[in-house]
Amino acid sequence: MARILLIDDDPTVIPAQVRHTFAEPECEVEIAEDGETGIARIRARAPDVVLLDLRLPDQSGLEVHEKIRAIDARIPVIFVTTAKTSDTAIEAMKHGAFDYLTKPLDLARLRAAVGEALDVARRMRSPVVLGDPSDSPEIDGAMIGGVPAMLDIYKAIGRVAAQDVTVLVTGESGTGKELVARAIYQHSARAKAPFMALNCAAIPEALLESELFGHERGAFTGADRRRIGKFEQCSGGTILLDEIGDMPVALQAKILRVLQEQSFERVGGNDTIRTDVRIIASTHRDLRARAAEGKFRSDLYYRLGVFAIHVPPLRERLDDLPMLARHYARRFGRELGRDVREVAPDTLARLRQHAWPGNIRELQSVIKQALLAARGSTLLPAFLPPLTPPERDESASGATASRNGADLEVLVRSAFEAGGDDVYGEIHRQVDRLVLTLALDSTSGNQREAARMLGISRQTMRAKLRALGIHVGHSVESDEGN
Repeated sequence: MARILLIDDDPTVIPAQVRHTFAEPECEVEIAEDGETGIARIRARAPDVVLLDLRLPDQSGLEVHEKIRAIDARIPVIFVTTAKTSDTAIEAMKHGAFDYLTKPLDLARLRAAVGEALDVARRMRSPVVLGDPSDSPEIDGAMIGGVPAMLDIYKAIGRVAAQDVTVLVTGESGTGKELVARAIYQHSARAKAPFMALNCAAIPEALLESELFGHERGAFTGADRRRIGKFEQCSGGTILLDEIGDMPVALQAKILRVLQEQSFERVGGNDTIRTDVRIIASTHRDLRARAAEGKFRSDLYYRLGVFAIHVPPLRERLDDLPMLARHYARRFGRELGRDVREVAPDTLARLRQHAWPGNIRELQSVIKQALLAARGSTLLPAFLPPLTPPERDESASGATASRNGADLEVLVRSAFEAGGDDVYGEIHRQVDRLVLTLALDSTSGNQREAARMLGISRQTMRAKLRALGIHVGHSVESDEGN
């Protein structure tokens, strides 16, 4: 359950809107009507996100913000202001506020801002456990493995975390590069400061520069206010530039300057902005080869590669597979209401035969699907989904359909063997559980988008999730207006 603290002296309208937008059981909303009450509640129990009015009866919102940062600079603070061109709110952004919204609140923007803030808070606070977290299967951020290559990664993290140098993390997609970056952050001197991750491949080139460096009002069409970029907003903390190999060449020169001088200009501005950030970069691409092709600046490559950590693909550390499979079976079993404690030896044998092109991310998906079909406390081979990638020709498509039918038959037969007087209903519940979980996986936890894709209402989806006991650890609502 996400905890949101609203500090606002409005007794009715704003609290009602926030409680309506972030309803239980997904969220818990607390209200404080003045700054001192809000600070006291933060000291007693840190919230995940703070919504803070700029004008409070006992002190200004800026003063409260400074006190919050002194308590824990990792708490995302979203300012709420009546002025649409508030220099005060922009000043707060320069000092580390996460975002600011104007009254009357646009609920779509509110959902989007709080959703992003919750994701940032999770990345900062979720502990990255190195090794074997078998005693704590519910841990989300776990780098599991005991093969020599993984032990070398743990040692490298220990050597570089405290050094405040740039780190380049390489490896195929799905290997856990972000976990390495978060582990470096959490073991560094900046662990109490903000951590932000930005996927350079997921943001259009036209917007990426503004996201990183900010822009001045009027810098381009639609720039109706000054924007504070991530490098300014995260000063004192750590930034992960994920998939930096896909960053446009034109932006790479500005990144190089930040690395060398810790300074930059906003888009459309002439003032030099000073910052103090540690950069961790990650990529699945071969930067040396891209530099040779002219697609990546060689000087930036050498600057990023001061200290490099390579994360091996899953197929190169299959000895870790039993530990990984057991961990995810127990962790996801808790989420999906399955009391699975063991993975059968023949199940592990089948898993070892797979090439795992999607690495850890693919293994997690396979384990989830197997749990949905599982009966009893042991994960058997019959519960596994097809592990062979589908072929493109018609005969292979027919074979894939046959395998999928066989997989569905396993689920139905398992329900018959379990007995009871509501087998039909149980089969439907298992199908619902599978479909809802896969829909949420495909939309990264966005319940509104998953409901739209399935052709059901948001309320129906919530009711089904509650009835099935499916807990969504992170839910982001889509912002249709932006």
